[in-house]
Amino acid sequence: MKNKLFLIALFIAHLVQSQINPNPKSVNALRIENAPKIDGVLNEDFWLVAEEMKDFVMFRPGTGNKEPKNKKTIVKVAYDDLAIYFGAYLYDDDIKNISLQSSTRDNFGQVDWFGIMINPLNDGQNDTEFFIQATGNQADAKATPNNEDFSWSGVWQSAVKIDDEKWVIEVKIPYSELRFSNEKVQTWGLNFHRKFNISREQYTWNFIDRTKGNIQQYAGELTGLENISPPIRLSFFPYASGSYASFDGTNEFDSSFGMDVKFGINEAFTLDATLIPDFGQTEFDNITLNLSPFEQQFSEKRAFFTEGTELFEKGDLFYSRRVGNSPTTYVNSDDLEDDEEISNEPSSVDMLNAIKISGRNKKGLGIGFFNAITQKTEATIKKTKTDSDTNEEIVSYRKQITEPFANYNVLVLDQQFNKNSSVSFVNTNVWREGSFRDANVTALLFDLTNKANKYKLEGGGALSTINEFGKITTGFSSDIAFRDISGNWQWGIENHIQDTKFDKNDLGFQRRNNFNNFETYLSYRIFEPTEKLNNFRITFWNDFDYLFKPSKFTESSAGINYYMQFKKNNLAYGGNINGNIGKEYDFFEPRVEGRYFKKPSRAAIGQWISTDYNKKLALDTDFFVSQRLNDNNTFFKFGFSPRYRFTDNLLLVYEFNFALDANDKGYVTVLDTNDIIFGERDTKEFVNAISGKYNFSTKSALGLTFRHYWSPVKYDKEYYLLEQKGNLTEYSNYSENNDINYNIWNLDLNYTWEFAPGSQLIALYRNSIFNSDQLADLNFKDNLDNLFEQPALHNVSLRLVYYIDYNKAKNWL
Repeated sequence: MKNKLFLIALFIAHLVQSQINPNPKSVNALRIENAPKIDGVLNEDFWLVAEEMKDFVMFRPGTGNKEPKNKKTIVKVAYDDLAIYFGAYLYDDDIKNISLQSSTRDNFGQVDWFGIMINPLNDGQNDTEFFIQATGNQADAKATPNNEDFSWSGVWQSAVKIDDEKWVIEVKIPYSELRFSNEKVQTWGLNFHRKFNISREQYTWNFIDRTKGNIQQYAGELTGLENISPPIRLSFFPYASGSYASFDGTNEFDSSFGMDVKFGINEAFTLDATLIPDFGQTEFDNITLNLSPFEQQFSEKRAFFTEGTELFEKGDLFYSRRVGNSPTTYVNSDDLEDDEEISNEPSSVDMLNAIKISGRNKKGLGIGFFNAITQKTEATIKKTKTDSDTNEEIVSYRKQITEPFANYNVLVLDQQFNKNSSVSFVNTNVWREGSFRDANVTALLFDLTNKANKYKLEGGGALSTINEFGKITTGFSSDIAFRDISGNWQWGIENHIQDTKFDKNDLGFQRRNNFNNFETYLSYRIFEPTEKLNNFRITFWNDFDYLFKPSKFTESSAGINYYMQFKKNNLAYGGNINGNIGKEYDFFEPRVEGRYFKKPSRAAIGQWISTDYNKKLALDTDFFVSQRLNDNNTFFKFGFSPRYRFTDNLLLVYEFNFALDANDKGYVTVLDTNDIIFGERDTKEFVNAISGKYNFSTKSALGLTFRHYWSPVKYDKEYYLLEQKGNLTEYSNYSENNDINYNIWNLDLNYTWEFAPGSQLIALYRNSIFNSDQLADLNFKDNLDNLFEQPALHNVSLRLVYYIDYNKAKNWL
């Protein structure tokens, strides 16, 4: 199967040629002897003679319109043996009213900004982006046609000066932040973006046709780069952290030391390593009560796993939260002896170290390799016996492994070509010591676009192999999609298959398998503003879903999604209308293989509005309503989030969400008789959240994040028996109390200071409370009183990270 897919990909790739951007703008870089002082004052002599890049054109909301003369942009470029330099004059006849909301690195508030997009490979697919905001704040990212990764952070210099008619930018980007070859003469891809925040207009140096292709394909060319060599790329990020935790009368002090290392193996590939990692200050997860048969997915928030991971996202096989997460097994209390109890059972697995190697050579071959090692995790079981002679207690302890020593690997080979296509090989592997479960998943992928950038064929196949207790289980999945990706009207047709044995969950995320789904869509969007609208998009879609084995229909649904942004007041509005066509057959809610729950048809509508963030007071609001036809099950959700900008340095956002799933019928338990019991319940969710940030400068800020999640679940007194044909009948022989009252309280208060390039000091106070009981009838006040009776975790931590660059450090010695 893999060989056939690979041959098909190569055959189609042979026919693909890209002819986008046939006449790119070009500029010749000026070589200089003395580096400028990066102060935002372009007073060095060479800035007078460097070539000008000007005549920017609109990128959005329109396409190709010339920039206004009173808001013109002029950019110049120079280079030496160590770095490349940019100077820019950004004129504005209303300079006193440009947006200047302050924020910290990689955050965009309401602010004008200027972006430098560099592609040393000039391959039309891989940009390194550097953004400078009018406040002086920096942001940077690695960008591909399908991803813009702001978790990547380079170390570079910039300065901004604002006068009566313009703002001026001066930038120094060391070669250590770029990956390029050592050829004597080089031509790089280059483009610039300028954003006017109030009007929402964005202009670029080289024209970008948004109706077809990707942004990276429309780069201009930077020529004249001669005799520059990639430097030794070696940097160290040693850290030290200390914490104090207090919970239910116990206090604990902890400290740790470790280091992250970045090493440029050659001009194309970089090794990142984290030694003795510490993730104690990672943001909390937005956990919710999960009554479904599927696992809840959380986003990755650990820096090492979010930076430079674009290659590892190929094929959707790598879910980094699997590494250092919770143990794969737990102590079963039924297996304990009468005189045994669990003394300690760790809820997480410690990671010893991790490395990743990634990069792309000048021939377009991207290679990614990830490896992580986690420590053996053991639960402690306490055994208490009484001596029959002395009547004294004899205490002993034993260990039980809940997660063995484990090794995690990911390998990705991604060959890009013709600036719009690629074929990829991905392998993930998990090895666990001893007789524990091992897993391997291999995939071959293709993403092919024709020469006119109008049609795209993408897909792939994957095989999973699980070795558990000596039994080998193999499964497969396949995906195929054909799309029209250019013009106002676009459409696509897709098919996604997983058999009953495909399983990528050891290092990936998969809610379920055993499906054969067909999807189609037709969309229309505008690329030029109308009299009232800056943007408009509408999509019609339809799904037909089946089990793979046995081949049984499960669901058909259709809907309309729409979005529009008005010129007046920058108001954005969108929504969706959707529903099931006929009954739905749910084979997973019963939790028993071969059984299904038959649900009535459903109709739903959702709407949302977002007002202008340029105003001091802005509002986001949304609602969603779903009704089961010929049934009393109604789902309603409402959200309300005002935000107020007190000053350009202080922003506060409040968020309230309420959801009610009334008369929902769902799984409760399986009796000893193998009968499946369902219950009718009202599930409510209340979310109150506050986030705020005060920016002392672009280098230091005080941040607040608070969230209280409350979900009471009240069951009706009547329960139901699930029949073989998926219907429910009343069942009076079951009367257990299954009510739930579920609370999570989290508060983070942190101070961040970037005291030197790449170096940070972070102080954090964290307060958290969790409670789950059956008091589902409590009102809001009584619920809070009940919650505050539970012990709270208080944690104070301090973390210091210092950046050391080898090229600078060697001069210290």
